[in-house]
Order: sequence, then C-alpha cells, then structure tokens
Amino acid sequence: MISIRIEKLTKRFGAVTALRGLDLEVKPAELFFLLGPSGCGKTTLLRCLAGFYMPEEGRVLFGDEDVTRLAPHKRNTGMMFQSYALWPHMSVAENVAFGLEERKLPRAEIRTKVGEALESVHMGAYAERRPNQLSGGQQQRVALARALVIRPRCLLLDEPLSNLDARLRLEMRMEIRRICKEFQLTTVYVTHDQKEALSVSDRMAILDGGRILQVGSPRDVYRRPASRTVADFIGESNFIGAKLLSASGGRARVATAIGEFDGVLGDPDAQPAAGASVTVSVRPECWTISGDRPGRNAIRGRIGKSVYLGENAQYDFVSGGTTLKILELNPRFIDRSDSEEFFAGVQAEDVVVLTD
Repeated sequence: MISIRIEKLTKRFGAVTALRGLDLEVKPAELFFLLGPSGCGKTTLLRCLAGFYMPEEGRVLFGDEDVTRLAPHKRNTGMMFQSYALWPHMSVAENVAFGLEERKLPRAEIRTKVGEALESVHMGAYAERRPNQLSGGQQQRVALARALVIRPRCLLLDEPLSNLDARLRLEMRMEIRRICKEFQLTTVYVTHDQKEALSVSDRMAILDGGRILQVGSPRDVYRRPASRTVADFIGESNFIGAKLLSASGGRARVATAIGEFDGVLGDPDAQPAAGASVTVSVRPECWTISGDRPGRNAIRGRIGKSVYLGENAQYDFVSGGTTLKILELNPRFIDRSDSEEFFAGVQAEDVVVLTD
C-alpha cells in the first residue's frame, strides 16, 4: 500500500506534447480514475507510471522511491490492458502463473499463489481452461488475477471494461472495486466512461490537452465542476450566458436573458469582478417544474418536446428564446399542452457559476 506522486511530468512525442508539467498525488489504497476525451493524455500518463514511457521532465515516485527511470519489470506494478493480452496457448492457471515464473519462485509457492488469485476473482474452477473457452467477463477476471498474483505495489488499469457488454460492465465495476479494496491496492484506472468513474472511484482527475483540469471526489466533480469543459464532459448540463452581479464567499448572483439567479462559484478560488461575463451551469435533473412560482431562482416557460421513459421524462422547457433540458423523476407533467405555462425552479447550490 503506497502513495503515487507525480511532479512536473512532461512527455513529448516529437512536436506533440502529450503531458504538460503534471502534478498529482494518489493516496495509499485509493481507487483513482483518469478521465478525459481521446488524446487528452490519460493513457500516456498511465504508461509513464508503468515505465513503458520515459518522460522528458519531472518525476514519478512510489512512496518515497523515485521510479522515473526504473524499467517496467523493476517497478512491481500490476498492469491490465484493454485487450487482456492472455496467452491463447496457455491454460488459465498458466497465464496467471507467468509473472511468478519469471520471478523464479518455487513451484509449490506458485501453485498456492495462483490458486489464491483465481479464488479472489471467483475463477478457481476454470484453472485448466484455455482463454478461448471463456466468456469476455471471465477473461477479464483472469487478466485481473494475473495482475494481482505478483502482489503489486500498485495496480494500473487501462480501460479494462471497454470490451464487455453493458450487463457485464455493470457487474465488473463493483467486482473491481471489491478486489482493490480487499487487497488494499493503490489503483490508477483509465476510462472514458463517466458512469464507470462516478460509480467506482474514490477520486478522479479530468484531463484535457495534457493538463489536469480538476481533481476531486465523484460528487465534487459532478456537482461543482470548476470549468465549462469539466461540466460538459461529466454528465449533461444546461449552459446559460450570464453577467456577474456580485460574488462573495464562494456565492454569486448573476443576470441572464431568462432571469436572475443565486448560485455558487464552480472554482472557489476564482475572484471575478462584478460585471464580468460568466457561464451558468445547471444539470437537467436539478430543475423542478410546478404550477406556482416556487420563489427565487424560478423562471416561467412552456414544455415543448417531451420524451417519456417510465421512471423519468425529458423535457425541452422553453423560456423566452432559451430552451433548457429538464429531467423529471416520476413524471407528472408529460403530455401537457405546449401553450400551458409553468415555472421551473432550481436551488442556489445547483446553479454553478463558471468563470472560464
């Protein structure tokens, strides 16, 4: 159980700078996710941690040990690839044993460790099968057992669920979290799947253009995005242009084309001046539709297009010349006349004022 510290890390590929002076710390036994659009640098960062890429600048530390220039096999990391990379001519047990054999452990110890690793991922009964006799989810478990069997200092996962169907992805999300917590593994996990990161991670970092835009818990990043890029990448949001009327103590009041709103600053360290142009971000599920004005932070409008999904409904709520996306749980306003007027209200804590 170690911490991982990244200091001023820069990685270039010719004229392209993939990582730009990154600083990041992953806590011991933390399940940490790296997210961002394609080409943002998340896989490059993971490969720098594994030792497959050597950075031009900066350091990587496992605990107090500087491993920046250490070869991959000397870092004692468990790496799980998107393709699983199982040897097709070997049995499940032989695949899992490979890393231990490379370390020249006694055969009896290898058998014991392989058995324990397979049992930990519920694959003990499949030890003699070949990879082509397994389902995708079973292959994924074997790849995870192979990464765990060497007792790594940290576990590095590169989009491990991307080849699974939706049902298996849901199942394996929680299975990976269970195993990482059971083994107290410091884990860095690369994905582009927002739901995966929100449901499994302890903390996450959002990357774009080789830089870290925001680090925080899933709840913090989702509810308090620090920039429009983060708000747009994690979940869905309504973005409304606004002018700042006042800001103090992390709170703000803004004027928009559809009314004035009380809200909170997405970046608590920002100090925008009154009159500055800002953007308001409100998640679709944060609005409440009613027949009566609920107080401040409420606008009048009509329900345009609606989509009924059983447990919820999605509406286009038209106020003036602005159309907002609203998600209503346990729908009550579906099939209303598009000429009937309603109010949409939102709590100040759900109105995030972005200054970038």
